[in-house]
Amino acid sequence: MCQTDHGVSVSISRKWSAISICLLLLSLSLGITTQAMANDKGPLIAAAANVKLALDTIIADYHRDTGANIRVTYGSSGNFVAQIQHGAPYELMLSADEFYVNQLAALGFTQGEGHIYAIGRLALVVPHGSPLSLDAELNGLKLLLAKGELKRFAIANPKHAPYGERAVEVLTASGNWPRIQNKLILGENVSQALQFALSGSTQGGIVALSLVQHAEFKQHGRYIALPETWHKPLNQRMALIKHASIQAKDFYEYLLLPQTQQTFTEFGFTAAVTGER
Repeated sequence: MCQTDHGVSVSISRKWSAISICLLLLSLSLGITTQAMANDKGPLIAAAANVKLALDTIIADYHRDTGANIRVTYGSSGNFVAQIQHGAPYELMLSADEFYVNQLAALGFTQGEGHIYAIGRLALVVPHGSPLSLDAELNGLKLLLAKGELKRFAIANPKHAPYGERAVEVLTASGNWPRIQNKLILGENVSQALQFALSGSTQGGIVALSLVQHAEFKQHGRYIALPETWHKPLNQRMALIKHASIQAKDFYEYLLLPQTQQTFTEFGFTAAVTGER
């Protein structure tokens, strides 16, 4: 049972097997620090929830290429800002947009303004069996709302999750915002929003395109990418924290290499703005 910011309890659909639930939660688990080897901790980085699938792959590649380890905690960008200001031992932050890294830079917590490492996309997702049709213009959502058949819809909390902020912009641009506001279930971050969207207690949701680029997702739902013109760009910026180690700096540079950028694109991102380098 999951509790949302609106106090709505969400039960995982019984049609999912216990094994399927465990697999999905493992693939999208958040707030958990992972490391390659217990005997070599490596620098600790904070990363937005939406980059988990891509970044786990990149960290494995980095370990293969260098033998070095990276630890990472996934969560919402806004929460990481607060944690870093209160002394959390992160050496590098990968935000879901520019705002939060710029905020840290303005406060003097980072080594410069950092770089854009990827550009994010949004997707409309629906669980199997949902009456909500998939279309990039969100006309199916508008029809379901007009008929009074949409009960619950999931997005990340726009107060501290950039993908939640952009979801609100999309719902506004598509003309769905007035009717859908009281139907929302808010995830603590975009990964939890995806869990809610596929739980069987919602008819769907708007999440990060990067989180649906894995085989496990296809067992539980369908998706369609949404127009980038409906929201402000999701320029995902990263920056080294003041006390960052040499190894953290090395990984930072690794994230901007062409082969690493290719990995980001394979997981639904647009490559970073190379002109910044």
